[in-house]
Amino acid sequence: MFAAERRQLILEMVRANGAVSLRELARVVQTSEVTVRRDVRALEAEGLLDRRHGGAVLPGGFTRESGFPQKSHLATAEKTAIADLAAGLVEEGEAIVVGAGTTTQELARRLARVPGLTVVTNSLLVAQALAHANRVEVVMTGGTLRGSNYALVGSGAEQSLQGLRVSRAFLSGSGLTAERGLSTSNMLSASVDRALVQAAGEVVVLADHTKLGTDTMFQTVPTDVITRLVTDEPPGHDDRAATELQALADQGVQIAVAGGSASSGAGGDTVPAGRQPRREVPLPGPRRGQVPGAQLRSATVLGEQPPGERARVADLRRR
Repeated sequence: MFAAERRQLILEMVRANGAVSLRELARVVQTSEVTVRRDVRALEAEGLLDRRHGGAVLPGGFTRESGFPQKSHLATAEKTAIADLAAGLVEEGEAIVVGAGTTTQELARRLARVPGLTVVTNSLLVAQALAHANRVEVVMTGGTLRGSNYALVGSGAEQSLQGLRVSRAFLSGSGLTAERGLSTSNMLSASVDRALVQAAGEVVVLADHTKLGTDTMFQTVPTDVITRLVTDEPPGHDDRAATELQALADQGVQIAVAGGSASSGAGGDTVPAGRQPRREVPLPGPRRGQVPGAQLRSATVLGEQPPGERARVADLRRR
C-alpha cells in the first residue's frame, strides 16, 4: 500500500471512530507501528487529526467523546487483559461499585463467577453482563439514560448513591494523567463517577495504555484518591506512557500491569502460557483523603487482601 493510500485509510478510521490506537491502525493497514506513527505525524502536520499517546484522534478530540459502538472496537485485547487482572481483586461476598465503560463491561463479565457479590452500577451494560449470574446481586442507580454509553446519569443517579458504602469502586474514563488523575469528556458522566467514588473505600482505575497521558475536560478522580491502576503494558517505543506510569507510581498509586501473550513480566521473565504478567508498585502508606483501613498492601499475588478485609466488607453490607 502506498503512503497516500495508507494515510487516507488512517484518516477514514479516525473519522469513523473518533479515536484509534496505533496498534489497531497498524493491524488494519498491515504495516508496523513505526510506519503508522510517521503517517500520523504527517496527517497532524496537515491539521487532519491530533496525536495522542499511543493513538490518534479527531482535531479537537480534547472535548469529543466516541460512542459505545466505536469504543467497543478499540484496544479490545488490552481491555480483556485488564479485566482479567482486575477481576482478581474481587473476593466472594464483597460489595462494590462498577462504573460505565467498555473496560468495566469486560470486568463485569468476569465478576459473574464470584459468589455472594453485590454490584452497584449506573451502567446498563454492566447490569446486562451480570443479569444471569444467579449468585450476584445487582443494584442499579436511578437517573436519566445517556444513550451514547448506556449509562444512567443526572441528579437521580447521584441521589441514589447517597448514604451508600462499599469496599471499592472500579472506574474507567477517557484519560488519565498524574497531574489531574482520571477524567472524562462528559460533564454528567463525570458527576456520577465522583458520586461513585464517594461511596467507596478504595478506588481502582481501569485504563489501557492509550489513555495514559491523555487529559480530557472533566476531572472525575484526583490522583491522590486513586488506590490502584490496572493497565496494560505500553509498547516499548511509548516513552510517554511509561513516564506517566512512573509519575503515577511516584504519587502513591499502586500499578498492576497486564500484558498480551507475547509480553513479558516484571524483570523481563517470560510469562507461561495462560498467565498474565503483573508488575506492582507498593503504596508508600496512607494518603490524603483515604478512608482508614482501606489501603491495600502490595501483594505478590494480585487480589490478596489485608487481614480483616472480609469482616470489614461484611460489616459495611450490614449497614
